[in-house]
Amino acid sequence: MFGCCIAGRLLQTNLQQLDETHAAFELPSAETINHICVFLLGTVSFPQGYGAAVHFFWPGKGFQLLGMLSNDKPSAIFRLRGNFQAQHSDAHAVFSGASTPVADVAPHGVTAVLGLSIEPLDSIVQQLANLPSAVAPKSNPVSDATLLAERIVKHLFNYIAGFAGGSALTPDVAVPLGTIIRWYESFVSKVRNSGVGFLESQES
Repeated sequence: MFGCCIAGRLLQTNLQQLDETHAAFELPSAETINHICVFLLGTVSFPQGYGAAVHFFWPGKGFQLLGMLSNDKPSAIFRLRGNFQAQHSDAHAVFSGASTPVADVAPHGVTAVLGLSIEPLDSIVQQLANLPSAVAPKSNPVSDATLLAERIVKHLFNYIAGFAGGSALTPDVAVPLGTIIRWYESFVSKVRNSGVGFLESQES
């Protein structure tokens, strides 16, 4: 019913059915995982009103809710940050109450677990709503893009104003194309070297 693909690896086929409502993928060398995609195979649909909560288990940290799958949302991509200390743990037992052990963490890698729990959609939505603000979505991508665009334009305006020789910029003032090119080259260099954080410190 479920598929799992880690960026840069082959499609995983090691799904373990723990019981009627719980399944899990073991994720070897989890410390190297950046993004993971979980999806429905399309062979079986959820019963009406049900979906799957997607959990990530890191040894020593327990399960953390990442998101959900449903008939209306058959796939999801999650960004994982594996900077935790590896410890051996019976992850499947934590997840489902089963006694199936998880292999010891290898000396050169961490084995994490991606857990899938089939539950009523209302319950999953409530769990997602209760996530800490650090995990829950923080902002609207559209408003973020608008704010970034405004800051870039302001940076360009301030740059050009520095060549105005003290006179005010008006719609009739001609700006040499070379000035725009120099601003662009300087701007791109700053972004490559330090990101866009410098835009936040612009004077009003």
